Amino acid sequence: MTKFTPTITVPETARRNGLVRSGSRIVPEEVPIAFSYGGTSHAVMMGTPADIEDFAIGFSLTEGIINDIDQIAAIEPIEDERGIDVQITLVDDAADALRLRRRHMAGPVGCGLCGIESIEQAVRKVPDVSKVTFTLTQKDIVRAIALLNDAQPLHRETRAVHGAGFYIPSEGLLAVREDVGRHNALDKLCGAVIRSGHNGAEGVVAVTSRLSVEMVQKAAILGSPVLVAISAPTALAIRTAEEAGMTLVALVRGDDFEIFTHPHRIIPGSIADVA
Repeated sequence: MTKFTPTITVPETARRNGLVRSGSRIVPEEVPIAFSYGGTSHAVMMGTPADIEDFAIGFSLTEGIINDIDQIAAIEPIEDERGIDVQITLVDDAADALRLRRRHMAGPVGCGLCGIESIEQAVRKVPDVSKVTFTLTQKDIVRAIALLNDAQPLHRETRAVHGAGFYIPSEGLLAVREDVGRHNALDKLCGAVIRSGHNGAEGVVAVTSRLSVEMVQKAAILGSPVLVAISAPTALAIRTAEEAGMTLVALVRGDDFEIFTHPHRIIPGSIADVA
């Protein structure tokens, strides 16, 4: 059985400061990760071979296969030389619902939008988080990203992976997950938050990637009312966050950031002494 690792060391020839030298570099591993339910493959994602159980739980939740972690009876990752097949056993009601869903599926589609067959499903209505009574300070926004940047060992080694973190103002970062895929990193984070027993409504989802609509959808399904990112949002992400009642903050650079939707959750005040 092959044992995959999140990173490997490869030879390289690098030009720096006008000199060409041979050496080595640490790069992230990327392997096919298949999610199979009841012995039938549902989707194959290209991802980092780490935090597989978190990935399976988060993917199952954000793709609408389960509504609760208790609907998963067992998770068994099976490795071979080609990749990882994650065998997921659902309880009877969830398994029956998935079988019914499969009967209506035209076929699998690409990363981030798995198991859908129509435009309506691609831009599906997300949970409404407008009633979540959660506030944070400007300092919290800056601190969440600062802590996330410091809590990414794979990124420090490779400079080639995305990160997603769950920040609770009173506690700091509850969890951080990394992956070569931004959707994967967020799915892994959702799984980690659920396994910890916390509720998504308790905190902020912070990501290092751009904010596409899928990122808003996944954060809303987790139940988080605030999504914060280093990069910019798409227009559809903004519209979806507005409709969902989610506070969308992007382009966090040092002490600077931009609020695109529902700014009422952010309390004005000093951002001094963030660290």
